Amino acid sequence: MQVSNSRRWAPRGPRRWLIAAAALAAAFIVRSLLHPLLGPVMPGTAFFLAAVLVESYCGLGPALCLMLAGLCLADYLFVPPYGRFDVIDASDVRLLVSYPLITIAIIALVERLRRAQYRAELLAAVAQSRYEMLLRHDNERLLNRRATDDMHRMLHHIAQYHHALVLIKALDPANSASPGSLVAAAATATSNGVIDDTPFNTGIAYGAMHAHVHREDLARVSDRLTPGHHRMRFLSADRNNWRSMECICERFITPSGEFLVLRAED
Repeated sequence: MQVSNSRRWAPRGPRRWLIAAAALAAAFIVRSLLHPLLGPVMPGTAFFLAAVLVESYCGLGPALCLMLAGLCLADYLFVPPYGRFDVIDASDVRLLVSYPLITIAIIALVERLRRAQYRAELLAAVAQSRYEMLLRHDNERLLNRRATDDMHRMLHHIAQYHHALVLIKALDPANSASPGSLVAAAATATSNGVIDDTPFNTGIAYGAMHAHVHREDLARVSDRLTPGHHRMRFLSADRNNWRSMECICERFITPSGEFLVLRAED
């Protein structure tokens, strides 16, 4: 993968130039303190180290400027004759040749390494982002598969218990499919399923058993239906008495919405 902005690893703004100026001042102070001990030996070493450190943290521009400023200070103050530019001897030539070559070579190497490091960090960030996207898509795929399986399970449940079905209620009628259409789809799998999808309330479709349920119990579960067991009164076979029966309500989460299916237990 090509990363075109790998050269932009260094920080921007005036702060890096202030750091370069501080590093130049520190190198000058250190070399001045060591001058009585070293004399004309290694006049540019302190400035070389400062340039490499500045390159490592602030980038190529400040490091080159520090190198040039250090070359001038080292040749003027720490190469004999001290404090003069009008006399050029072998010491000046050695400094003017060796110091820039070594410094530029090390700076170029550090710059290459820093660009490679920044490129690796960018690629790692892109890989992390793509990995998170793959995980998110995989989770969405698994959720969709689970919802589809739940839809198939609900339709099979309706077809299996169509004789005992009391009602189906959509928990969010505005964003869910019609419960009546789901009941009708399941009823096509059976040869003798009588379905009444005339809604008693919004988002509710009734099955074959709802006509035998007491109207008060039917109104109660239609308004406050929750998953679990419910005790309801059903009309007896002679249609003269009411008998209490246990009903079970199950919740299904499908791509078409969330539904509660209430059926009478055999």
